Amino acid sequence: MAQGGADACPVAFIGAGAMAREHVRAFGDIVGVELAGIHSRTPARAEALAQAFGIRHVCGSIEETYERTQAALVVVAVPELAANAVAKQCFEYPWTVLAEKPLGYDLADAEDIAAAAEARDTRVLLALNRRFLSSTRAVLGDLEHLDGARFIQVHDQQSLQVAREIGHPDLVVKNWMFANSIHLIDYICAFGRGPITSVSRSVPWNEGRTEAVVATVELASGDRALYQAVWHGPGPWMVAVTTDSRRWEMRPLERAAFQNAGERNLQPVKPHAWDLDFKPGFRLQAQMAVAAAVGEPSESVTLAEALDTMRLIADIYG
Repeated sequence: MAQGGADACPVAFIGAGAMAREHVRAFGDIVGVELAGIHSRTPARAEALAQAFGIRHVCGSIEETYERTQAALVVVAVPELAANAVAKQCFEYPWTVLAEKPLGYDLADAEDIAAAAEARDTRVLLALNRRFLSSTRAVLGDLEHLDGARFIQVHDQQSLQVAREIGHPDLVVKNWMFANSIHLIDYICAFGRGPITSVSRSVPWNEGRTEAVVATVELASGDRALYQAVWHGPGPWMVAVTTDSRRWEMRPLERAAFQNAGERNLQPVKPHAWDLDFKPGFRLQAQMAVAAAVGEPSESVTLAEALDTMRLIADIYG
């Protein structure tokens, strides 16, 4: 576990559920990070995490968390319907905020949170951890050297029934594409270049009666994406990117393999050890967030990028 020191970067946590625990594990592995404090509406969970990972302070409020830790970075991992109020409280203090996805339970909620952050001039990063998978990074690194337009295929699978069965509130279930399809739709923004110029829905969303959603997305660069989602039926999470010379496929998302033009076989790329030892993407995401908080170069997902993805979700689902 990382140890604090005179030049340590103090990190605080709001929330003490399963996702918060994964964030704590990831940040605790970074040399120079101090796990400075935690606050949760369930104090017993906060106490348990603090004991398990050596978090210095268990605090009774967000205000107390900042005052006792003077944290450079706060990680917000709370349920979707609590995120707005918690985020706005965090924006009252001069730390960088790393917020769990989605930014809001729907686009309007996300835009309200973003407006509050901008009014306070708070730096907000989004925990879109799949951008930091070693598979994603391998694809992005290779695409930089491949010429021509990119054709991005995204295959999603969701179920409102499953969302209800695992205990999500009705408002979150109604907006499940923001809470969960964001994992897939964000890949269009990550792999596509330039602003989105059009979204065409050939099979539109029809709420609970929807069996499938199909949309085509065009970007200013000439890149195109095909999004397909199966609702209430089996299907994979899969992303593929095709260029003239090479095709990349991620199925499952944590594994990447490529196929060269003129060949039939997929050649797999070995995942980074961090994606085996931690929740995939979390360790690199944490490192990037710390870099951003201390003013070093970072590839963290910005508030503007997160809003782009939320708006794309709204465009696809109408």
